Amino acid sequence: MNIDLSGKVAVVTGGYGAIGAAMCYKFAEAGATVVPVDRNAEKGAAFEEELKLTGAKALFVRGDVGDQQSMLDLFQAVISAFGKIDILVNNAGINVSDKSRVPIYDFLDEDWHDIINTDLTGIYYCSKPIIRHMMERKFGRIINIGSDVWHVPLRNQCAYVAAKAGVVNLTKSMALELAPYEILVNCICPGSIVNEGTQRNFYSNKERFERFMSHIPLGRPGKPEEIAGATVFLASDEITYMTGNIVTIDGGWTCGFARDF
Repeated sequence: MNIDLSGKVAVVTGGYGAIGAAMCYKFAEAGATVVPVDRNAEKGAAFEEELKLTGAKALFVRGDVGDQQSMLDLFQAVISAFGKIDILVNNAGINVSDKSRVPIYDFLDEDWHDIINTDLTGIYYCSKPIIRHMMERKFGRIINIGSDVWHVPLRNQCAYVAAKAGVVNLTKSMALELAPYEILVNCICPGSIVNEGTQRNFYSNKERFERFMSHIPLGRPGKPEEIAGATVFLASDEITYMTGNIVTIDGGWTCGFARDF
C-alpha cells in the first residue's frame, strides 16, 4: 500500500529517539512535512538536517512535553511555520534506568513524578492546544504511544506501568470526546523494541536476552520501523472508521506463553 500524506503536517514528540526518528523518516517518505520535537536543541537541529538531506520538509522544535508553556510555544511555532497541524504523535516517554528499577516501597518519589509528568501528563499538555486547532478544522489524527506493560505489568516499574495504563484510557476518553469533530485518536502499544535503553538494560546480557525472547512467539525484538509503519498507517486516510483502538505490536508477547511448561 502506497500511503500518500502530501500536504499534511505531522508533529512527533520524542522525535529523534530510535522510534521517534523512524516515525519521522516514515512520515517524510509518505510526503508529510515533519516536525520532530525533543528537549536537546543541538541533537534536534542535527536531526532536522538529516531529514532534509532525504528531501523531506522538516522543522525541529525544541520542547519539553512535561512543561505546559513549552507545549503552547510548540503549537505556536508550528502554526507560524506551516499554518496547520494534521497529525500528532505523542511518542515522548521515559523510564527509569535498570539500577533504579525497584519495588514500589523503595521507588524514588522524583522518579515517579518525572515519569508520570512526561509519559502521561505530557500527552495532556501537548494535545490540548493542538486539539482545539483540529476541532476548528474538523480534521485530525492523534496517535498516542503506550506500551504492552499497561496490561502485562513488569515488576519494579510502578510509575511506567501506571503511566502507560493511563495513556490507554486517556486515548479512549479522547476518542469519545473528539469523534464529533472527525478527530481520530488511537494508541499503539509496542512490546520489546530495539533502542538504546533496551539494548543496555536487556539485550547486552546474553542470558537475559534469551530469557526475555523466550516469552515472545516471534523470538526477536521489534524494530523501530515496525512501530513507525503502523503509526503512518493510522495517520493516513486509509483509516477513517477507527478510533479509540489499542494496536498491540509485540511479536505475540501478550498472546500467552510462548513455550510449553
